[in-house]
Amino acid sequence: MNTYSRIRRALDSPVLFLRHVNRLYHRRLGTRDCNTSGTYIFEEDWDSLLILDACRYDMFERRSELPGQLESRVSRGSATTEFLSANLNGRDLRDTVYVTANPQFYQNQETIDTTFHKVIQVWQREGWDEEYGTVLPETVTKYANRAAEQYPNKRLLVHYMQPHYPFIDSATQFDKQHLTGEDRTGNVWDKLITGEIDISPDEIWRMYEDNLDRALPHIEKLMTELDGKTVVTGDHGNMVGERSSPIAISEWGHPRGMYTPELVTVPWLVFENGPRREIRADDPSTDTENVSSDVVAERLRDLGYAE
Repeated sequence: MNTYSRIRRALDSPVLFLRHVNRLYHRRLGTRDCNTSGTYIFEEDWDSLLILDACRYDMFERRSELPGQLESRVSRGSATTEFLSANLNGRDLRDTVYVTANPQFYQNQETIDTTFHKVIQVWQREGWDEEYGTVLPETVTKYANRAAEQYPNKRLLVHYMQPHYPFIDSATQFDKQHLTGEDRTGNVWDKLITGEIDISPDEIWRMYEDNLDRALPHIEKLMTELDGKTVVTGDHGNMVGERSSPIAISEWGHPRGMYTPELVTVPWLVFENGPRREIRADDPSTDTENVSSDVVAERLRDLGYAE
């Protein structure tokens, strides 16, 4: 969706218009394109960085029993595309392999100026779970372990999809219609903010926690199998009906350009396991695979990125 279409939609819905006004406030009327007070992940010390998508610090602190020392960090973005652009743009990352369940890097690779040694797109073909409309955490862990074996002298950037919607094990139907073709428009978060779906924040929070719980054992498995210094973090948070600012509307999801504490405060769990890896940069791998734009669009819709 282009900027004009987004503004047009906002004007058609009062609450979306107020969200747009809040975004203008947080982005200083468009003078900054990310959260400039956030942490550059590649200026931190790690051998492997495991990203939980849309993982709030407060939820992680309450639910996680993973080993290591937990701190918080502030993200440079409130949405995945913003996080990726703000951290990757202009970086030479030929010492890093990116294992990702999220199609957003592929979708935006022409506008993000970076070079990885290798990008492993887990969401392509056999990595995608058609039943749930996402990439399951055990699948990401399997691909990441393979990458660690194949590239022992590279840093690993591993991007899980959970606790991001869709809610894998919930019995609810409101978040499953897009999987059956009944409803391909919008996403759950926008329908909550506009009142098209009427579900309590407590119920959404429970499903959101369940999604995180579903991923944590697979995160722990990978952490304890990787050598060196591993960090577990989130690319951004998520709002579950809390009041946004400066205009106090009830906000849902993770709209880009909104830097409330719920959206940018993320976990930073440090775990050390044996000797550090000897990291070196090499020429990028050239065995990339092109994917139909229709497939990419469908994956993004299933993950709730339709706008």
